[in-house]
Amino acid sequence: MAAMENTTTAASPPTVRADSYLTLNYRVSLAGSGEDVISTFGERPATLQLGVGQLAEPLERCLIGLGEGARARFELAPAQAFGERSPALVWKLARAAFDAQTGGDADYQPGDTVSIAGPGGGRCAGVLKALDERHALLDFNHPLAGQAIRFEVEILGVL
Repeated sequence: MAAMENTTTAASPPTVRADSYLTLNYRVSLAGSGEDVISTFGERPATLQLGVGQLAEPLERCLIGLGEGARARFELAPAQAFGERSPALVWKLARAAFDAQTGGDADYQPGDTVSIAGPGGGRCAGVLKALDERHALLDFNHPLAGQAIRFEVEILGVL
């Protein structure tokens, strides 16, 4: 990808680069139903820096090159957004292993986010899908995996 030179003049508003600080309004919604996942429109605008994990990388890519004052809407297929759902990221654990990972004393319910030890010693957060006396079913897919989304933005300021 070629580097973009940002030449700011009175006639040319600053444009978003991969490391820009931004103030913006944004909305992520499900493309099929239009249901909002998150929205700052009508609320306090977001201020963030690109490239440091404050906004999902697929959404950051949409912002590159937009000028201050721009409004844009992007329709992203699952592969362009948060990826397809992967059956390999749905784990069935024995209840004893689940209890050992979570301390066994919490009152977990389906839909709760649960953190367990992952490969390599790190922690993995997944959504508890089912829990009974024998097993726990955890889904480690991104919550928006497999979903087409709409991403709307209004760039209020670029630094």
